[in-house]
Amino acid sequence: MKKSYGAGGFTLVELVMALVVGLILLAAVWSAVVAGQRSSVGIERKVTTGQDARAALEIMGAEIRMVSFNPLYATGLWVDPAGCGQAANQGWRGIQEAAASSVTIEMDLDPDGLCGSSGNEIIRYAYDAPSKRITRETIRCAAGARTSSGAQPFLGPIPSNPAVRTPRVVNGVVPLFRYYDGRGAEIVNLPSEIPRIRRIEIALVVESSDTDPRTGEPRRMTFSTSVMPRNHGVQF
Repeated sequence: MKKSYGAGGFTLVELVMALVVGLILLAAVWSAVVAGQRSSVGIERKVTTGQDARAALEIMGAEIRMVSFNPLYATGLWVDPAGCGQAANQGWRGIQEAAASSVTIEMDLDPDGLCGSSGNEIIRYAYDAPSKRITRETIRCAAGARTSSGAQPFLGPIPSNPAVRTPRVVNGVVPLFRYYDGRGAEIVNLPSEIPRIRRIEIALVVESSDTDPRTGEPRRMTFSTSVMPRNHGVQF
């Protein structure tokens, strides 16, 4: 009598089914890996953008906090930043310009009873909306002669080096600076009410230089801080 043996191995249908299941599992794993990478990149860009914006706020806040610093109580100290002559409005003290998109601050850091005789005693911050950046300009007034650093990129794209990926400042209608009196009421009649300024709020709306891989749009964030320019309220 002949013995019968069962056929070994897998049928074609079983092989196809196994292949399909394997491809599905591989696709699921690949999707998870890609999603994880996109999430990681998105978080990294958010963190980097936030770090740059916070660093800018800290520097701006520290410098604006020193506005009207006059340790020698010198009279006639404040200068016109445009021409370096004595400012006509000495009552404005160290805030010779106050607007929603710019501020010019003065202080006597030496101290030598002169404003602008050394670096960083006259500083102007401004929002350059078309270029999506904040600029910082330092002005010196030595012996009545005016020299300026020019409006240097402080936060945002750098014209001389576009390859550097930096956050873009997109404040739009959001004021870069807002000014408040000692009671917390916003000051809107500027520059005539500059002497009443007791608090300056700085707001930055920034977006990442690259798009978020998950949404295809730049990440947009808002940062703000309040500065108390204590020297500005000192009467002498």
